[in-house]
This record gives sequence, structure tokens and C-alpha cells, in this order.
Amino acid sequence: MGIGLGILLLVLGLILLFAIKEFPDSLQEIVDPTTVGWILVIAGVLALVLGLVMNNQRSKTTHVEERREL
Repeated sequence: MGIGLGILLLVLGLILLFAIKEFPDSLQEIVDPTTVGWILVIAGVLALVLGLVMNNQRSKTTHVEERREL
């Protein structure tokens, strides 16, 4: 989930940065698309890095099953 969410946030942020220059006037007064784009890019990169770190830790984990006979 972390990797997919990171990619989604990254793509949305890059679209806001490079493809959309202006929001509609009613929204433009409240939010700047460049600022929102950078926030989404940073959040996407963080989610991507954390997802990769968690997957790396998960793959190194070993499980030991111990059976005792009575």
C-alpha cells in the first residue's frame, strides 16, 4: 500500500506542478496549485521511501517454529 500510495501522490503532485497552471478563480483565491503540487510531491517521495524501507525489513525477517513433543 505504501508504494502505490507514494506513486499516486507523486504523480498527482507532478501533474499539479507541470500540467495545471491555474485553478478555477473560486479555488485560486484559497489554494496555489504550485504549493499543493510540491506538498504532494514531498509526501509521495516520503511514502515511497517508507514503503521501500518497510518492504526491505519485511523481507529480511525470519520466522522460527519450535515444536516440543511431550
